[in-house]
Amino acid sequence: MDLQGKVAVVTGGASGIGLATAKAFLAKGAKVLVADFNEEGGQAAVEHMKEHSGSVSFLKVDVSQEEAVQNLVAEAVSQYGQLDIMVNNAGIGSLGETHELTYEDYHKTIAVNQDSVFFGSKHAVREMMKTGGGVVINTSSILGSVGEGGAFAYNASKGAVNLMTKSLALQYASKNIRVNAVAPGYVESGMVSRDALGPEFYDALVAKHPIGRLGQPEEIAHAIVFLCENEFMTGTTILVDGGYTAQ
Repeated sequence: MDLQGKVAVVTGGASGIGLATAKAFLAKGAKVLVADFNEEGGQAAVEHMKEHSGSVSFLKVDVSQEEAVQNLVAEAVSQYGQLDIMVNNAGIGSLGETHELTYEDYHKTIAVNQDSVFFGSKHAVREMMKTGGGVVINTSSILGSVGEGGAFAYNASKGAVNLMTKSLALQYASKNIRVNAVAPGYVESGMVSRDALGPEFYDALVAKHPIGRLGQPEEIAHAIVFLCENEFMTGTTILVDGGYTAQ
């Protein structure tokens, strides 16, 4: 797929992997609608990107609500005429003792990480079938493939994303709609940094990655672009994890 002129929606696009993905799409000549619950951060990110490309806009969205995601897809079509790429990237992390986990906290993680993939895929596919095809990319995680104590809800949500990706890919391959996922290792961000975590915890996290460092958002965005461009790939989850799951 040539990304020039394509229309992409990126959820969780105000920062981190989502922001890097939006920038990567724009560099390829795509038009991008950035969605995020963080309105201030999203608006600021889009204003900065507009300095280099006018084909980018922002919409505040709570991806755990189907109506909001349906409106997001409709907005992309309204602004740009169609939808070619849907990146279901928004997500939250959660850690804690499972025996103390409340249903409300568990369901919040499932709603943001898993339900949002259902909503985004459902409404994106409806539009893509009208125009002859498209691509859905879901952001999973290494914790969709391996377990981690204390990450029960997060493990559950990302494990589900991996199989949702396969199911969707099989169901819509005949409609020229490809569905893939990217599964990052730990990635440098505002919340995952030496300053935020402290040197001891940060170094222990780095030590889990045989490559000897954490990932960069741009490295995950590169994988997302690749999954869009390679037209013989569907139903695949690419691990971009510095060797974390090879151990």
